[in-house]
Amino acid sequence: MNTPIEKWLEMYGESHQNKTNKLIHWFCVPVITFTLLGLLSLLSYTFILDNQEITVNLAWILVVIAVIFYLRLSYSLTIGMFIFSGLCIWLINKLSLSFNTTELLIIYIVAFVLAWIAQFIGHEIEGKKPKFVEDIQFLLIGPAWLLSFIYKKLNISLK
Repeated sequence: MNTPIEKWLEMYGESHQNKTNKLIHWFCVPVITFTLLGLLSLLSYTFILDNQEITVNLAWILVVIAVIFYLRLSYSLTIGMFIFSGLCIWLINKLSLSFNTTELLIIYIVAFVLAWIAQFIGHEIEGKKPKFVEDIQFLLIGPAWLLSFIYKKLNISLK
């Protein structure tokens, strides 16, 4: 019997059978995830708590929401996605030291749009609509779907 995560991955995989579409996803899904976090990192709110200034950006809020979503499905994938998200945030922070906000905005938007165009080309080649058209939650399943292949190679359980 399939676990909930296995059902999600199976449904996602139904529209990702073509080798070219899969290859496009291996490049574009991480780029989309990274650039979305990058864009959201540019939107922050600073508040004072116990005389300490605390800044929270929307990237961290998305990571928390995603972790809660993944926790319902698979502890091991949650850990992997948290590590991947942490690496993205680390790189985003490094980039913010080298580029100003306008430059980062341009970099993130261009990469985000190009990656989505490639994704839609992949689905055109596949001949099937992206799964997120059916259910927006599939936007969180895409990165987990790729990670599940890595887990399979490393013999890591999805539980």
